[in-house]
Amino acid sequence: MTLLRDEHLAAAFDHAARSYDTLVAANPGYHAHLRRSVRRLRLPGQGRGLRLLDLGCGTGASTAALRSVLPAARITAVDASAGMLRRAAAKPWADGVTFVHAPAERLPEAGVSGPFDAVFAAYLFRNVTDPDAVLAAVRGLLRPGGRLGVHEYTLRGRHTDRAVWTLVCRGVVQPVATLLGDGPLYRHLWRSVVDFDTAGRFARRLGAAGFDQVRALPLPGWQTGITHTFVARRAHAPREHA
Repeated sequence: MTLLRDEHLAAAFDHAARSYDTLVAANPGYHAHLRRSVRRLRLPGQGRGLRLLDLGCGTGASTAALRSVLPAARITAVDASAGMLRRAAAKPWADGVTFVHAPAERLPEAGVSGPFDAVFAAYLFRNVTDPDAVLAAVRGLLRPGGRLGVHEYTLRGRHTDRAVWTLVCRGVVQPVATLLGDGPLYRHLWRSVVDFDTAGRFARRLGAAGFDQVRALPLPGWQTGITHTFVARRAHAPREHA
């Protein structure tokens, strides 16, 4: 199948927004894993005085994790799907969060400007057309030494990891999504993980984009080997590609 991209993907998320929270709630540990990834940023003092960017916030699960772990931080939450963003902005914890409707590739045009102390991106990079361009933009928005946290489906590289991912998607998620009229989106989401970087390759991508102190940390439960937290720091200058 052909992966959905850009406005086609945003439109698919718009349609799926009404049932998205119900589907992700069926994933054991989904919200706890996001909070764990936020804690792995090791930001101080409940985030007091810090500016955070939640890039690709969807219906706000990642934003809620940031609010839970870093309640004193100032958060800007961005998403390309207007439907998903409306759901996020309607959540009871959303007061004080700045929501911006924009693709990750066009943040300056939407008035998103740094410097930010940290950027958090959950389930974003495998869904953008040019992840390297987005990483370059993220680096430019971070203050020197600012931190990047990426929470992403990135397979460890073993055949068993792909088999588990495929079993969960085709046996559970896709049948339900098809009944809800969102089958193409969830078939895209399965394929986007299979086609995207392994965890090791994505860590190297971060290093090449000008980040150092890169760590790829697994998440527990059935997602071990499937979902990772990547934490990194904005380096002083990007490395040359080999």
